[in-house]
Amino acid sequence: MSIPPTERNVHLKLRTHAEAHLKAGSAPPTKGWPTGTNALNLLYTLASSAESADAALKLLHELQVHQVELDLQHEQLENTRRELLEDLARYKGLYESAPVGYFNVSFEGCILEGNVAGAELFGSGLDKLRGLRIESLLAPASRPVLVELLRRLQAGDSKNSREVQSGRANGSRPLRVVASIAPGGASFLMVFLNTADPNVS
Repeated sequence: MSIPPTERNVHLKLRTHAEAHLKAGSAPPTKGWPTGTNALNLLYTLASSAESADAALKLLHELQVHQVELDLQHEQLENTRRELLEDLARYKGLYESAPVGYFNVSFEGCILEGNVAGAELFGSGLDKLRGLRIESLLAPASRPVLVELLRRLQAGDSKNSREVQSGRANGSRPLRVVASIAPGGASFLMVFLNTADPNVS
């Protein structure tokens, strides 16, 4: 089976970097990747004979290059993992501290997660909201409006909005809900805006 050109180029680039690091004496600290017993025995056998000493040197070089390749790959993976964790923390902070109510809702209409502003808007704690049906937070007359909005999204609308009224837990108030299908298509994303707030247009 042939190696795809892109993969071959990546390996060649990695090998070139590894050899350059070895030549410059700047290889990253080894992570202790073990060298197999069979490889060491072969290296010893080759080095013991004058006729095969050159082969032993070549094998040693290959082992060193491979070691540095592994260390460089490990460094890249660690950098990528750190960047992903930083991105996750940043987006989580943006979601949780947003000034509007955000909710992730299952296709069955149950709240999967929300943010602080959403919980405050409905006068509840986040833990109490998880698992509740989203329409249960609204006044009875507004519930069918929200259910219809979600039905339209599942039928193919990319984004939709409606005017609704919140329930009485934290005082009834007019709200605008904007909803869309979440990336990946497995749930709804919903934003609730308090239209009685003069800062909301």
